[in-house]
Amino acid sequence: MLNDSLLEILVCPECKGELEYDRDNARLICHACRLKFAVEDDIPIMLAEEAEKF
Repeated sequence: MLNDSLLEILVCPECKGELEYDRDNARLICHACRLKFAVEDDIPIMLAEEAEKF
């Protein structure tokens, strides 16, 4: 699980917008870009090319 202080400073690497943390699915979600960023072993994978589109 990601630390709350880390969640406060993380932004989408594409649009610099706010991210929603989906704890159940270990994903950070940018609704503006419609991207989901995986969180593996409590490390967010913030590479746009690795993100899943929705």
